[in-house]
Amino acid sequence: MKAAFIERYGGPEVFQYGDFPDPIIGPGVIVIDIVATSVNAADWKVRLGEYKHTKLPLIPGRDFSGVVSATGDDVKDIAVGDAVFGVCEAGQEGTYAEKVAAKAAIVAKKPSGLSHVNAAALALTGLTAMSAIEDTLKLQRGETILIQGGAGGVAGFAIQLAKHIGARVVTTASAANHAYVRGLGADEVVDYNTRDFTQAVANCDAVFDTVGGDVAQRSFAVLKPGGRAAFIASGAQAPKPQRADVTALRPPVGRARAHLERIVELYLAGAVLPPEIKLYRLSEAADAHRLSESRHFRGKLVFQIR
Repeated sequence: MKAAFIERYGGPEVFQYGDFPDPIIGPGVIVIDIVATSVNAADWKVRLGEYKHTKLPLIPGRDFSGVVSATGDDVKDIAVGDAVFGVCEAGQEGTYAEKVAAKAAIVAKKPSGLSHVNAAALALTGLTAMSAIEDTLKLQRGETILIQGGAGGVAGFAIQLAKHIGARVVTTASAANHAYVRGLGADEVVDYNTRDFTQAVANCDAVFDTVGGDVAQRSFAVLKPGGRAAFIASGAQAPKPQRADVTALRPPVGRARAHLERIVELYLAGAVLPPEIKLYRLSEAADAHRLSESRHFRGKLVFQIR
């Protein structure tokens, strides 16, 4: 199969495109002929060596949408020819390729009304947003939430999910993306280039930070006493608050078919729309990573493989 892979850690220039061994089938495993896969921030952190993978060469990539081409003998609920989408189990990479092997139990069937490109764009972003908003923060109708970095893929899904729940949503975005995030449902938008969000926002019940760094630490300031904040861009542990009356949380982002089926349910109900998407060929992995790492884009970057 063709794949975009690395043989050493480093910048986008370390990407190679060429032949790679096909994945191996096994018990409880299916092989998917990938139609589309998306770029996630975790992918370029893998490329930089931040996740300490020890086996090179390595194919990055975590989410996928495609068609099943082989199944383990014990797989009964998914068949060859089924359209499916999902996210590799934690610790597994490998979707920047024409094929990937994945555990059948954590893959969901893709409905015909959801394209492969959109399914790939919604897979890991949806899992992450649902883990943060529903499972970790347990956001409730009538609450106010600040979602940092609203134009990104995960944050964009989170805005829509929070509005579906019935919360009031405040988000941060550059001026160029204000119309985009308002279109997703944001009630208030703070331009982080011209306003300090800690001066513009207060008394939030919850914060969901997708930015990290100094933004993450300062996010505690907008919480009301008893508020809670979830962080996905600050490493394996949530940053420690400098006040004792709020809670810092790190969503686990587990892989489960039920969560993927929830994405389908929200999509088919019109509660969540796909993000704005920029398409790349797999051979353009370096270019896609340069843009992803710059963070100066909105929505999702997707490799259309077939």
